[in-house]
Amino acid sequence: MPNTNDTSFLATMHPNVAVQFYDRVAKSPDREAFRYPTKSESWESVTWAQAGEIVRNLAGGLLSLGLQPEMRVGIASSTRYEWVLADLAIMCAAGATTTVYPTTNEEDTAYILSDSESRVVFAEDDEQIAKLVNRKSELPYVAKVVTFEGRTDGDWVINLDDLSALGEAYLAANPGVLEAKAEAIRPDQLATLIYTSGTTGRPKGVRLRHESWVYEGSAIQSLGILSEDDLQFLWLPMAHSFGKVLLSTQMACGFPTAIDGRVDKIVENLGIVKPTFMGAAPRIFEKAHGRIVTMQAAEGGAKEKIFKKAFEVGIEVERLKEEGRSVPFGLGLKHKVLDKIVFAKIRDRFGGRVRFFISGAAALNQDIAEWFGAAGIQILEGYGLTESSAGTFVNRPSSNKFGTVGPPMPGTEVKLGENDEVLIKGPGVMEGYHNLPEETAKSLDPDGWLHTGDKGSIDEAGRLRITGRIKELFKTSGGKYIAPPAIESKFKAVCPYASQFMVFGNERNYCVALVTLDPDAMATWAEENGMAGASYTEIVRSQQVKDMVQGYVDDMNSQLNRWETIKRWELLDHDLTIESGELTPSMKVKRNVVESNYNDLIEKMYA
Repeated sequence: MPNTNDTSFLATMHPNVAVQFYDRVAKSPDREAFRYPTKSESWESVTWAQAGEIVRNLAGGLLSLGLQPEMRVGIASSTRYEWVLADLAIMCAAGATTTVYPTTNEEDTAYILSDSESRVVFAEDDEQIAKLVNRKSELPYVAKVVTFEGRTDGDWVINLDDLSALGEAYLAANPGVLEAKAEAIRPDQLATLIYTSGTTGRPKGVRLRHESWVYEGSAIQSLGILSEDDLQFLWLPMAHSFGKVLLSTQMACGFPTAIDGRVDKIVENLGIVKPTFMGAAPRIFEKAHGRIVTMQAAEGGAKEKIFKKAFEVGIEVERLKEEGRSVPFGLGLKHKVLDKIVFAKIRDRFGGRVRFFISGAAALNQDIAEWFGAAGIQILEGYGLTESSAGTFVNRPSSNKFGTVGPPMPGTEVKLGENDEVLIKGPGVMEGYHNLPEETAKSLDPDGWLHTGDKGSIDEAGRLRITGRIKELFKTSGGKYIAPPAIESKFKAVCPYASQFMVFGNERNYCVALVTLDPDAMATWAEENGMAGASYTEIVRSQQVKDMVQGYVDDMNSQLNRWETIKRWELLDHDLTIESGELTPSMKVKRNVVESNYNDLIEKMYA
């Protein structure tokens, strides 16, 4: 096993992302780099050499448009192969990528591109182009828009082929220019501006350097858990640091990546692509868990009994292994039989080759992690912030500890500050917030420690456990502290139909909750309970569903301290969405927005 605390790689890291990418192309020219779905839904494969040629031409095109070192170039697009090409081209041309979620509204899109002074913008389609055209007067720096599949106008808006043609001509006239650019990029040079989708106020631009991305990939490579022989499935928003860090890891390790950002296609794509690993937000695992459990419950009878027995045995075996104890012969034999009957079929739903999933962006419920572990699908929970280039802590396959986010990456330091706040220091930590020196000073102290705002504890093996968000902790009028995420996570583990469960009760004498149910799961429930064809609103307003939810709330309450229990709750007649502004693109609830939007309903529960 590699030494997971070895930091010798720090002395031999590439100086910047451009050199790292060119080195990967040189090392693995004929190996598969990327795979992406075509309009006919077949998958196209591209080698590192082919990707390298495309990136070079696009980078040359950006230079022909006058791009200078550290000038910003925006990407407003969903996750797709072209997003990655554009990002690599920007960094190889010594520019810096400004990320814009495709769901960002017109006003915030204009703000981000103006605040970043982006000179060129890659726009996915006509919808993204329209946002720029409608706000053109607010975008004085944007000289050109390059679209992936939208309509061009022959002037301000061109397409990738047009940019590539400009690049070919520019590189022919300026041989060696890209090599010179790559050599001149300093490790501390700006590579990416990621605007955080904060719950209040304007988004803040996090300044991340070339050395941060190179470090992230190199640190994960040093752990020895991924190699060229792996295959990644990537759907995460590339405008989010979790998606970006997986791209850095790919360049360091050399494995191919299948890319498709359509969330509704994840499970279907896993069955087709058959990856060995994937990164995801907890909501994806919650949905998969809920879907499988409810489908099995619908079958009932002997099959459901066998299913439940399999998980009883599987969880017992996993806990023995985690404690370092041997599995008794009889239990092991029983597990082997049930694995073939039950667990192998579950693994096949995810392609049958997954070695592990990586969970990040929000807290993963321990019961759900154990459930997947029992089925032979390991979920390695990690932790990081946009401000720390995402990959800061992660569990290792050989020492995975449920309920923790693992030890820090080699080369990163951690300590607990006042109120047990998690503090981080290392190459992945941001340079600061763009144009916001006062905000930077609040998060980064003079010694370089990033103050995360998260509360935690560290065990004897150096593994971090996140115990709550300091700002989210509240105190009841009885003086008891409550950590809402812990309660919310527990409800999602007991209720397979849950989508969101939001707990409130600051300075009140009891806790209340707002509940939403998963539309897909409820459609299945309706078919099995005499409500087939009814609308989602009709289903969740029915007394039958309210009684069902109350049963799950009672189940959860039985596992909580008295002061944590939910005394009243309200079921919303719609789910929260990214489009409504109540979820971030990484599927985290914007608690302040939800509390504001449903303040009357919350107050009613205290009337």
